[in-house]
Amino acid sequence: MTASATDTGTGAERTVRGGRGDVRRTGPGLVVTLTALTVLLALSVMAGLAIGSVQVPPGQVWGIVTQALGADWAEPGWSRARETIVLDVRAPRVLLGAVAGAGLAVVGTALQALIRNPLAEPYLLGVSSGASLGAVTVIVFGVTLFGPVSLSVAAFAGALGALLLVYATARTGGRITSTRLVLAGVAIAAVLTAVLDLLLLTTDRGNEARAVLAWTLGGLGGVSWETLWLPSAALLLGIGVLMAQARNLNLLLAGEEAATTMGLDVARFRARMFVLLSLVTGVLVAAAGPIGFVGLMLPHTVRLLVGGDHRRVLPTAALGGAVFLIWADIAARIVAAPLEIPVGVLTALCGGPFFLWLMRRSARRTDERGTA
Repeated sequence: MTASATDTGTGAERTVRGGRGDVRRTGPGLVVTLTALTVLLALSVMAGLAIGSVQVPPGQVWGIVTQALGADWAEPGWSRARETIVLDVRAPRVLLGAVAGAGLAVVGTALQALIRNPLAEPYLLGVSSGASLGAVTVIVFGVTLFGPVSLSVAAFAGALGALLLVYATARTGGRITSTRLVLAGVAIAAVLTAVLDLLLLTTDRGNEARAVLAWTLGGLGGVSWETLWLPSAALLLGIGVLMAQARNLNLLLAGEEAATTMGLDVARFRARMFVLLSLVTGVLVAAAGPIGFVGLMLPHTVRLLVGGDHRRVLPTAALGGAVFLIWADIAARIVAAPLEIPVGVLTALCGGPFFLWLMRRSARRTDERGTA
């Protein structure tokens, strides 16, 4: 196995055999897991439509949704105001939560395979900060070079630049260690965040600066049906390409030398994947703001259920991430009602302790291997 990156002891890495992506499956069958998560996602969507400062009974939610889809199965027994709340306010928000959660989960899964590091995640590596800086630059300077997608294009450019910078900084002598990767990500994220804050402080658009500052905490409230198509398209593109490349992601778990022996051009493959993941992250950050730790927690949780094979991990992580972020947004709406907490704050409260536990586990396993 190559020494191009540290072996931090993930379950997926330990079960790759011969570089063929033959990764051990654990837990219940894939079909059972995906079916259960799909049902849970449907129930979560219904809960997201019903729960909020104005409670809408589940029966009315079902009637409003089915009537909007053209199924006139019952007489409307709800007010026009409740219909507007469900269809025009909550539905785009809940769907964006599902899309963003699924996208961040699959991006985190792919990053952990590409860099062969269990701590890899868009937020921790500064990718989200780069995307935020790109998006805020467009807002502050009013750039409309690419029309309605200017914000997403700028966020993509910022995400890609940050990811390449972190990777180049952390890679020394052909090796990437967990410590260098995290330190490089934290340092570059801090610099990018400082530049972003400077832009906000020096802009003469006070109201706009306050709105952008709230957006940088992560939230799903600013979406509409007109803007939902772009993150949805980015998610479909990302999942489609990553599923097609699942075997190559499995090969990377065996190390660069083993993957090269199996016919994979590692440098070119990694470069293409970096562009794709930056595109997905940039579009999602432009839509929902930087929401952290989803891409860290979900891949590790999912591997406990279905093993490390990316043909199983990717779809399971997408469904799990969608469910997780929908419920995080529900909690953000009701925990301090009528005040709404940014969903990024709640994911950080969950992800911070998880990150510390993961670091301690990785360090403990490294010490055990060193004393063996």
